[in-house]
Amino acid sequence: MEIDKARQRKARHYARQKLVFSLLDLVLLLTCLTLTIATGLDKLLRDQLYMAVLWAPILTWHPFPGYYPAQLVAYFAIAFCGYCCLSLPLAYLRYRLSFRYGLALIDGSTWLHDTGKNLLLNFALQAGALLLTYGLLASQPHWWWLWLALLLLLFSIIMTNLAPVLIFPLFYRFKPLPEGALNQRLLELARRTATRVQGIFTIQLSHRTTAATAALMGLGNTRRIVLGDTMTDRYTIDEIEVVLAHEIGHHVHNHIWKMLFSQGVLTLAGLSLTHLFLRWLMDNQNMYFSLTDPATIPLFALLVVSFHVLIMPIRNTLSRHMEYQADEYALQVTQKVDAFKSVMRRLASQNLTEIAPAPLVEFWLYSHPAVHRRLRHADEFAERLLSSSYTRASFKSCNRAATSSTGPSGMVNSGSSTPHSAH
Repeated sequence: MEIDKARQRKARHYARQKLVFSLLDLVLLLTCLTLTIATGLDKLLRDQLYMAVLWAPILTWHPFPGYYPAQLVAYFAIAFCGYCCLSLPLAYLRYRLSFRYGLALIDGSTWLHDTGKNLLLNFALQAGALLLTYGLLASQPHWWWLWLALLLLLFSIIMTNLAPVLIFPLFYRFKPLPEGALNQRLLELARRTATRVQGIFTIQLSHRTTAATAALMGLGNTRRIVLGDTMTDRYTIDEIEVVLAHEIGHHVHNHIWKMLFSQGVLTLAGLSLTHLFLRWLMDNQNMYFSLTDPATIPLFALLVVSFHVLIMPIRNTLSRHMEYQADEYALQVTQKVDAFKSVMRRLASQNLTEIAPAPLVEFWLYSHPAVHRRLRHADEFAERLLSSSYTRASFKSCNRAATSSTGPSGMVNSGSSTPHSAH
């Protein structure tokens, strides 16, 4: 399959507009946090909560000195709801953009329902992380950053294990891949590569999107390979086999574990820098009562978001390297270069993915190598494969020639006067 030039023009326009929305999201968040701190709104909200203890005495509850969970949750809930009201119109415009380009298929009410579930889930997770953080700030003021990094790593491992059975089913339905030629081919590939997974599943995406996807999910007893029905219904068996081999490559190279621990190291670095900054701030200001003052929540969020933006190139560079390794594994295991290139082109066309994005955009934002790099990788592998095949053939030819000139003892026949030709 050749690259559809019309689809690529459309993909470039779509990519530019998505980038604009991503930048607007980031600017909105950073602006809201900065203005909240600069205008004193963070302290005003804290003071209002202190006054509210007259009719809500639960706000004074503290399991140990300096830690007021109810105040923290109330403060965060107000800030979270306020930001949602500001960002929801932008999120809706992003949805309309994908709908206009033919990728999203759900209607507005379904989008709103999904967005509501997503916001509730995010609120619960972020509120939990907030309570953990401030509990450690109060109980371990000098080492909170180390304990928090370790606990967040443990939580990430647990959530990676539980996500396929606890989180994703809230939004998608999983079904075992039906019996048939495709299932047999994929099971044979898993057997050949000695891959232990809990199964190969299809995820019903066709009623939500036209985009195709595949993923390796879970850890240990929940690890599974998931293929979107937008892929299994449209792609050839060879193409899907290459995709599965790529996902198995992530398993073989332990990429999930490597990504978890690399993120843990980056989190540890970010929290240690945050700790140093907060200690300096507490010694040189009179705006906050203590490290656990609820008014520090916007400041803490600003530091976390800023650090996240700065380390994005590091995370994405590591991710692209892992994707390269998975591609290499898929090519080595299947040796189906044409199928690999075909599926890359088809996915780019179907998902409106830009083949060759701007280098800076790829460096900063792309977790996968650009499609043109993956196609070049396949071509380079084909050249290596051809070269190694030629070398093996030459080696076998030389062996046959050498065997024909040996005597019964296996020694080279010294009486031969005809030189052997080298291949």
